[in-house]
Amino acid sequence: MKHIPRKRFGQHFLSDAGIIDAIVRAIAPQPGQPMVEIGPGLAALTQPLVERLGRLTVIELDRDLAARLRAHGQLSVIESDVLKVDFTQVAQALGAPKIRVVGNLPYNISTPILFHLLAHVQAVQDQHFMLQKEVIDRMVAVPATGDYGRLSVMLQWRYAMENVLFVPPESFEPPPRVDSAVVRMVPRAEPAPLSAPVLEELVQVAFSQRRKLLRHTLGRWLEGRGFAGRFDTQRRAEEVPVAEYVALAQECS
Repeated sequence: MKHIPRKRFGQHFLSDAGIIDAIVRAIAPQPGQPMVEIGPGLAALTQPLVERLGRLTVIELDRDLAARLRAHGQLSVIESDVLKVDFTQVAQALGAPKIRVVGNLPYNISTPILFHLLAHVQAVQDQHFMLQKEVIDRMVAVPATGDYGRLSVMLQWRYAMENVLFVPPESFEPPPRVDSAVVRMVPRAEPAPLSAPVLEELVQVAFSQRRKLLRHTLGRWLEGRGFAGRFDTQRRAEEVPVAEYVALAQECS
């Protein structure tokens, strides 16, 4: 029976064989590697992955799709909301120090998923995700650009990232109203040690009024914390490099 895509799950199923092949080549799965796929859907990416891996763990919320996937002998199915999945425990269950994570992420909750995985980064070898192109543009953005913001800083602190593939709407069924892309995210081997909640709060305050100089936002926040160090607040949030935000968070942690 044909599966009808569900709007509430943000379902857009990949159907372009050429794009699927390009994504698999970008991921470069090797036999026996512990891999977890988020949102396998109709298994367009799942099947070529599992053929190369031998075994694959998938996370699927849609119970009808999860039931179909369970019929596949090489898949381990976690039927759950991905935001409730403990990826550290999944790695432990697979007997792996680190897992590879892939997926066509639901566009309506892609940012929460990225932040959820950030909490489990120690258990991740790398991540390859299909996302809305404009989200990936923000993830990999450099300072002094309109795309540079909270997402850029939080993720670039912890990952080296690369936009590896453009995916047009017609590659999906049904076609989304936006362009898509595939991003590669590799956790940094030696990230700057700091309090992630402090960095998150600091960056959120900084970009809360991005058109204003930081003295109106982050400057007041620093004063409230009794910050005695040096930081130039005569700039706008988008003019400050990731390294400076990270150094400031270290001083405030």
